[in-house]
Amino acid sequence: MASAVQTRGNGDRVSEVLARLARVDDPELDESVIELGFVTGVAVDEAGGVELGFRLPTYWCAANFAFLMADDMRREVGSLPWVGRIRIELGAHMYADTINRAMATGQSFQQAFAEEADGNLDEVRRIFALKAFQRRQLAVLNHLSDDGHAEEAVLGLSIGGLRGLGVAPEGRRLIERYLDRRAVPGPAGAGDPAFVDEQGRVVSVASFAAHRRALRRVTVNVEFNGALCRGLLAARFGEEQPASTGEPTLLDFVRGQGTQGPRAGRPVSA
Repeated sequence: MASAVQTRGNGDRVSEVLARLARVDDPELDESVIELGFVTGVAVDEAGGVELGFRLPTYWCAANFAFLMADDMRREVGSLPWVGRIRIELGAHMYADTINRAMATGQSFQQAFAEEADGNLDEVRRIFALKAFQRRQLAVLNHLSDDGHAEEAVLGLSIGGLRGLGVAPEGRRLIERYLDRRAVPGPAGAGDPAFVDEQGRVVSVASFAAHRRALRRVTVNVEFNGALCRGLLAARFGEEQPASTGEPTLLDFVRGQGTQGPRAGRPVSA
C-alpha cells in the first residue's frame, strides 16, 4: 500500500468500512483501492455517518474510472446496516467537484457529466470485468501448472471441481478470486467448466496455447498500467514506491514487452 489510511472513530466500525473498501477494485488495474493507496481517510461518527477521502495518481485520471471507484465505495460502505450517511471526497482531480457532487446527490455518471459523458458506464464495467477475469484465470493456470497439475486434467475441471481442488492457501486465494469473476463471460454453476474464454467457450487442450498467449497480453497490459500508476502516485505525493513483488517493472516493458499506453489523459467517456 502506498500510504497508511488516516482513521477516526469507533475502531470496530472503521475496520468494517476498511474491509468493504478492500472489495472495491480499480476497474482497469484489478486491484483494491486500499492496496493501491488510493484511500486516504476513513472517519466514522456516533450517528453512523462515514466520511471517505481518496486520491488518484494524476490530476487528469479518466473521469469514468474515478466515478466507478467512488460509486463502488459508496455502494459497498452503504451496505453496512449501521451506516446512515456517506460523504465521499475525491481530492486534487480535474473532475473532483463534479464527482463529489454526484456522490452527495446520488447522480449517475450520465447525469453528472451530461453532454461530456460518452457511452454506457455499465459497458465499461463489463469490459474491465472481463479483463480481470482473464488476468485472474492466468494466475490460477500458472499456479496449478507450477504445482504439478497436468494441463489436460486442469482444463477438464468443472467449477465445483476447481473449488474442491486440494491446494495451498495461496492457490486457494487465487482460485476464489478467479471464481469471483467466472460468471462474467457466461454461466457459472458448480457443473459448468472452470476454464472458458472471454466468449464463454470451453478452453480445450488444442486451443490452450493460443488462449494462454492472449491471457498474457491482457496481463502485461494490466501490470504495466499498475506499475505506472504506482510510480505516478508515489512521485505525486512524495512517497516511496512499494517493494518489488516480482512482477514486471517499467524497465522490463521498455526493453520490449509491447503493451498499450496508460490511461492517464484519456477523455471523459464511458
